[in-house]
Amino acid sequence: MKKTSFSAFLSTAVVCYIFWLLITGQIVSIFTGGASVQILIAGVLVSVLTALFTARFFIHSKAFWLFNPLRFFVWVYYCLIIFMWELTKANVDVALRAFGFKKNNPGIVKIETELKSEYAQSMLANSITLTPGTITMDIAEEGNKTYYYIHWIDVATTDIAEAGDGIKGTMEKWIRRIWE
Repeated sequence: MKKTSFSAFLSTAVVCYIFWLLITGQIVSIFTGGASVQILIAGVLVSVLTALFTARFFIHSKAFWLFNPLRFFVWVYYCLIIFMWELTKANVDVALRAFGFKKNNPGIVKIETELKSEYAQSMLANSITLTPGTITMDIAEEGNKTYYYIHWIDVATTDIAEAGDGIKGTMEKWIRRIWE
């Protein structure tokens, strides 16, 4: 069994507690003075217990990466601007296909990613899947390179580089800034 470091435990507990505050609505109450002490204490207990059992699964290295203000703001920018822009473009494209203005040419393409960390690769794979018209089917490591197999609604090209540019857009660049 993998031993959990204290920093991994602590960062997991802090993130869990922040989510607890958001879910229970106490985050605003803390600043206005109306926070419930019982809910705050229960959140600490639940967060600590959750961190005891899950930190070793979630934190592999660099336990406090999200607490770096620059990375945090890049992550927020990615979620609110970059991903939303890619999501909007994909929704418009799929809507045009649904109404018959564009034809479908579905298929599976192989694209390469230069991302090295598992977190970055997972975030890119999920971002691709969440945009309409694409589904990440598999992540394969061949040699020292990582490839995604993507089901794409419009296979414009089967060239690995061109298909990658069309599917990933600017997402890979911004995800690299967050995780690597």
